[in-house]
Amino acid sequence: MVATWLLSLALKNASIVDIVWGLGFVAVAWAVRTQVDGVEARQNLLVALTSIWGLRLGGYLFWRNHGKGEDYRYKAMRKHWGPRFPVISLVTVFALQGVLMFVVSIGVQLGQTGDSPDIGVLAYVGVAIWLIGLSFETIGDLQLARFKKDPANAGQVMDRGLWKYTRHPNYFGDACVWWGIALVAAETPIGRWGLLGAAVMTFLLVRVSGVKLLEKSLGKRKPGYAEYIARTSSFFPLPPKKG
Repeated sequence: MVATWLLSLALKNASIVDIVWGLGFVAVAWAVRTQVDGVEARQNLLVALTSIWGLRLGGYLFWRNHGKGEDYRYKAMRKHWGPRFPVISLVTVFALQGVLMFVVSIGVQLGQTGDSPDIGVLAYVGVAIWLIGLSFETIGDLQLARFKKDPANAGQVMDRGLWKYTRHPNYFGDACVWWGIALVAAETPIGRWGLLGAAVMTFLLVRVSGVKLLEKSLGKRKPGYAEYIARTSSFFPLPPKKG
């Protein structure tokens, strides 16, 4: 994350931290895989689940953000802090995300260290939940990208497909991915600490940098978003309310 911060200074674009967020988990998973001994099947499974998620997320964000300049959030921070922005961003953006990355990935780390038991039912349940999560993220992102691509939808609220049942299918999917990974790790006693990592990720998505922060902005920028909120679940997919 420090290296990413240095690159952001050279590019004058702090938005690259969003792309590196997912890739950082991939780096953590592989670093542990090459350094510790454990049940090889579980190690490979945890690394695979983390890598597929992280590479998809990083690749998607690179595709979405490439050539569009710095995100409005970081522009606002840059304007507010002026010449102090480089140091402030190191602490409040890059270093903070590094710490959170370490905490959230606890299951990926510790789940690779146990030498028993072999993969069992809990891991299969975890993989199933991970698949649900990845599907929600991938389909939700594709549906939103297709919606935004149509000029007729400019300024409109996306309320189709998965977005009809949850206002944030990508965040719900993200949470499922990490609860799935945590369950795979939880088959080992020390790997159960991964449940804490999944809980932290869910809290961030719902109460901090995800749903809460995004909706504060969307409520001001999108006509009709209040009505969308009234009829659509904020996080867990549910049938829309009839007004």
